[in-house]
Amino acid sequence: MSSTPVTWFEIGSDRPDEAQRFYADLFGWTFEEQGGPGGSYRQTAAGGEPGIGGAIRGTDSAADNYAIFYAQVTDVAETCRRAESAGGTVLAPPVTTPSGLTHARLRDPSGNLLGVFTPPAAG
Repeated sequence: MSSTPVTWFEIGSDRPDEAQRFYADLFGWTFEEQGGPGGSYRQTAAGGEPGIGGAIRGTDSAADNYAIFYAQVTDVAETCRRAESAGGTVLAPPVTTPSGLTHARLRDPSGNLLGVFTPPAAG
């Protein structure tokens, strides 16, 4: 177990109002402006108690690099529908792995990638 867990994410957007509205509509997140004269910085306590984990995936070139976070949801298909209603795009529709993990990959209205997943049922 790492002694330095990942507990934060940051989404850069040239359209912060649209990005804020998207995540509020999709996940119910609320934001508080913390920026100063230099620009907007809107914080959210979206992670809650469980926190987040992560991984590194190799890419073929720097042009293929990306940043993404995955949010745990109760219904991946419904979240995809809500993402589209909120102005996002479903890039990879819901897929369920043999272990029972269901996941999808989305793009928010300002072009950022995000994923959503539902873990396998306990049993």
